[in-house]
Amino acid sequence: MKKIVMAATGGALLGLVTTSQIAGPLLAQEAASNTSVYEQLDLFGDIFERIRGSYVEEVDDAALIEAAINGMLTSLDPHSSYLSPDDAAKMRVSTSGEFGGLGIEVTQEEGWVKVVSPMDGTPADAAGVVAGDFITAVDGESVLGLTLNEAVELMRGPVGSEIIITIVREGEVEPFDVSIIRDTIKLTAVRSRSEGNAVVLRVTTFNEQTFPNLQEGITEQVEAAGGFDNIDGIVLDLRNNPGGLLSQAVYVSDAFLDAGEIVSTRGREASDGDRFNATPGDLAQGKPIVVLINGGSASASEIVAGALQDHRRAIVVGTNSFGKGSVQTVIPLQGDGAMRLTTARYYTPSGRSIQALGISPDIIVEQPLPRLDDAAEEDSGTQRSEAGLRGSLANDSLSEDEIDQIEEDRARAEAAAALREDDYQLAYAIDILKGLNALGPLADAAE
Repeated sequence: MKKIVMAATGGALLGLVTTSQIAGPLLAQEAASNTSVYEQLDLFGDIFERIRGSYVEEVDDAALIEAAINGMLTSLDPHSSYLSPDDAAKMRVSTSGEFGGLGIEVTQEEGWVKVVSPMDGTPADAAGVVAGDFITAVDGESVLGLTLNEAVELMRGPVGSEIIITIVREGEVEPFDVSIIRDTIKLTAVRSRSEGNAVVLRVTTFNEQTFPNLQEGITEQVEAAGGFDNIDGIVLDLRNNPGGLLSQAVYVSDAFLDAGEIVSTRGREASDGDRFNATPGDLAQGKPIVVLINGGSASASEIVAGALQDHRRAIVVGTNSFGKGSVQTVIPLQGDGAMRLTTARYYTPSGRSIQALGISPDIIVEQPLPRLDDAAEEDSGTQRSEAGLRGSLANDSLSEDEIDQIEEDRARAEAAAALREDDYQLAYAIDILKGLNALGPLADAAE
């Protein structure tokens, strides 16, 4: 018994000695690191005091510290920042679906303000601002060198006031000015309508209204069509949708999935990650879905597109999405301010990171420039058919009901052609739904 005890004691002593030998340098290294941090903080304090005492003009202490904090955060990535009490309050209002401004989602790239997307029905949208535009000046004042929050603050102002932004756009030789009248932005998160036999759900943002609006829109359009048997499928239009709340992206994805992972987030530590899974129930009742995306589709939009694509629940059509695959956590701070900090990355169910890559469509479809009116008229004027020839034989093999059906089909085809002129990508998506619906019975028979 004594030998066992001795062996145990000896083992413990050996472990203690070994640990001390390893821990010694580590503790010294940590102490040196802490000393360095304290020295840097002392340096910050020294600089702060020198600015207060020697700067050419008197400075606001609170504004100076706020600028230092914001500089520390914005040096990390374009989406981390400090939110003053006013900014924090405005952010809380914007996620509820109503706020004042121009109606654009922006980020920062190489010092310039870049438009992620204009929001539907807003002053910026009406003025012709498009995703990918660079805003280089506001009312003649350059934004180069400003933080993103400072640039955004320049664009804020009273409702009804005019702002002139200078834009650099790919394909344009010279920068140009755009005049916009500020307005209260009231976003309808989801607009629903029918195009032919397709239900089109235009999702403009992911705020607290998004999922309820989506449910209402599907129910309304399906009832108007007389039931699911009378629709070809659903087009989920996420183009120029800058994102929003993660929870709403999960709800919208879950609306069309019965099971499986929707999205996962991974932080610096394994414990910081999270997974979100679908629950039983499909609002589309198995009908085909086409998701439309473009370069203005970001963040929450990419989560939805990626989830439905990975589960083969939808065909993704359009152009590559924006590629914002990071998670920002808003952390309340003392004094009613907040800190927006990037804490994780998004991953689609197959394990793809969205960050800087975006979602690649299953079918790439560019939105072409509309044809000139005179060209369209010229084309329509040269169309000829057998029925237009003098003395052509009449078709007497059809009943009146059959003729009426042909006329209805022709009217739908003409409406589809008109839609292609107005929105080629949407028309393409609807054509896919028609094809999938036509093949449905054959696919079922083959199974």
